Amino acid sequence: MKKILVTGGAGYLGSIFCKELLDLNYKVTVVDNFMFGQNSLAHLCYDPNIFIVNADVRSKDVMTKLIKEADIIVPLAALVGAPLCSKDPIGATTINKDAILMMLEQVHQTQMILMPTTNSAYGTGDENNFCTEESPLNPISQYAKEKVEVEAALMDHQNAISFRLATVFGMSPRMRIDLLVNDFTYRAVNDRFIVLFESQFKRNYIHVRDVARAFLHGIDNFDEMKGNIFNVGLSNANVSKEELCNKIKDQVRDLVYLDAPIGKDPDQRNYIVSNEKLEKTGYSPRFNLEQGISELIKGFTTIKNTKYGNV
Repeated sequence: MKKILVTGGAGYLGSIFCKELLDLNYKVTVVDNFMFGQNSLAHLCYDPNIFIVNADVRSKDVMTKLIKEADIIVPLAALVGAPLCSKDPIGATTINKDAILMMLEQVHQTQMILMPTTNSAYGTGDENNFCTEESPLNPISQYAKEKVEVEAALMDHQNAISFRLATVFGMSPRMRIDLLVNDFTYRAVNDRFIVLFESQFKRNYIHVRDVARAFLHGIDNFDEMKGNIFNVGLSNANVSKEELCNKIKDQVRDLVYLDAPIGKDPDQRNYIVSNEKLEKTGYSPRFNLEQGISELIKGFTTIKNTKYGNV
């Protein structure tokens, strides 16, 4: 039975990913500081193959022992997104960058690492805003810049895969409302009104469960995929904010949205992303944007406040 160390395993992605791992009979150790007061692993505590460590990933004493015992390491712990990193820039650097670099110094060359990075590092892409894994990176936010730096160090490890994630959406035991599709759908359900800025800016999207499946796919096909960077997104969902609103309006009929020049995207994302490289390995997403919006509409009948955001 392989041992997997998942940092941030109680988070938005981790709480779903850990359930998938347990269902496949992995032995899972989670490290999380539960900074959001979440109860997202309660439904997994019955399983004897999950071990939960309430600790900070920046603690070398804690992490050294846990890293040594793992066959596979999936470092999900992070302060995610430009707004949260701007709110706590020191915390962001020490968690998103320093803790990862400390981990990379300790891992053995035989240990497998699968890590999420971000396609927000592309910035605005080429003259056609089209991006592949080979495209130049143009990170603007602190979050994107540090993910780029960490990814470069990660690729020096011979047994590593980097997944550049599109904007994630969908319900989770540790819910986040601040992600774009989740945020827009929440506003549609509760306010019936959305104010857009930079409405023609495009980005790519991916369901949180499909992200978990991408990591499982990476584990199952590790020898073929190691040493590579893969975009993870829906190839049919390179859509603008306005197009996203129209998709939501198809399901929330009385939604009204207004395009107004009132602000800027903090990392100025505007690109079309190719996911062909990952798809050629045999991976394909199961959930499209329309399914995710439907799921969120159902989920938001139970959530009536904003404590589920990161900021």
